[in-house]
Amino acid sequence: MSIEARLAELGVTLPEPAKPVASYVSYVRSGDQLFISGQLSNDANGGIKGTVGVDVTPEQAAEAARLCGVNLLAQIKAALDGDLERVVRIVKLGAFVQAGPDFEAIPAVVNGCSDLMVQVFGDAGKHSRSAVGVYKLPLGFAVEIDAIVEVK
Repeated sequence: MSIEARLAELGVTLPEPAKPVASYVSYVRSGDQLFISGQLSNDANGGIKGTVGVDVTPEQAAEAARLCGVNLLAQIKAALDGDLERVVRIVKLGAFVQAGPDFEAIPAVVNGCSDLMVQVFGDAGKHSRSAVGVYKLPLGFAVEIDAIVEVK
């Protein structure tokens, strides 16, 4: 099954890739590696903002991580001239969760993105990752995730 067919089966419509909000670029390709800048938990409805464990539930936070994954896919598609079939492997995800002082289930939140990558790319979506709780994220979003992707 093609990547586009998997996305359709999952009910995922990729948005227009977000433009940088500061002094950086959305992605950099170096050889067969594609480095995607951090994508926030935003969407056309404003996304998911707040602090996990305070005003964002763990379930909402996992959905926020999934939104980050959708935004990563949009950036990857843009970087590959619209051809997600050129993805060889999702190598690594780096995840940041705006977490309250007593919230420790950060890896479970990030599974929202990790699970999406496996659903879309199968075994090629299995990756290494880091999952870190932080005090604040840009613009108040609940989750930010970046990626390293092997491409052809």
